[in-house]
Order: sequence, then C-alpha cells, then structure tokens
Amino acid sequence: MDELPEKYLNGIRLFNEQEFFECHDVLEELWSETLGEPHLFLQGLIQAAVGMFHFGNGNLGGARKMYGAARAKLEPYPSPYWNIDLAGFLIEFEFCFQDILAAGTTYPDSVELQDERIPVIRFAEPDGPAAV
Repeated sequence: MDELPEKYLNGIRLFNEQEFFECHDVLEELWSETLGEPHLFLQGLIQAAVGMFHFGNGNLGGARKMYGAARAKLEPYPSPYWNIDLAGFLIEFEFCFQDILAAGTTYPDSVELQDERIPVIRFAEPDGPAAV
C-alpha cells in the first residue's frame, strides 16, 4: 500500500472534529474491507471512537469498556503506525478517561467528558500522511 486509504484519513478527520459516531461508521467500513495486520489496529481506533461517543453521552460503563478494549488493541502496535503518533494518542486517551478509571466500579455524578481532555489523533509526519 503506497498511500493511506481515504476512509482512514476521513475517519481521523471525523475523530478530531469530535464526530465520534460518524468516525466509527467510516472506520468500520474500512475495517470490514481490511485484512492482515492493520485489522486489529483499525478495530482499536473504532473502539476508541465508540468509547468517546459513550463518554460524551454519559454512558460511563460503556465508555470504560470501550476504553479498555481500544487500549488492548492499540498498545501492541509501534508508534508511529499508519502515520499517526499512536504513543501520543494513547497518553491523551488515558488522560481523557482518568476520572472514569479512578472511579473504579462506581461513577460519581461529577464525571463528565471535559473538552480540554478530548484526545486528538496527530500525524507523525507533519507534512501529511505518508505511506504505510
């Protein structure tokens, strides 16, 4: 593969625009068409988007579940992968979810998605997407 798929780039754009449900839809379509190593990576990004969607809608149990699933899928991949700073994203993702994670099995009323903590997916190469 010489260039990153357009659906992938669109999914990242939607994630960064905080259109998490739409991001999930676009990446899921790409995921269903993808075989091999990137398959679980894409699934992890989809789960990250779904986790953000649940968090924003107050479904803290669903958010925590998707957070764990996303991390489990994404952590084995090197950074960068598919030209995103995966290590940086995972740090921001964890920071976003730290209040949910700290709450253990309870969910205090004060746990809400904070705009300033919403993670951003950044390209590893600032000049734009590079080959995989």
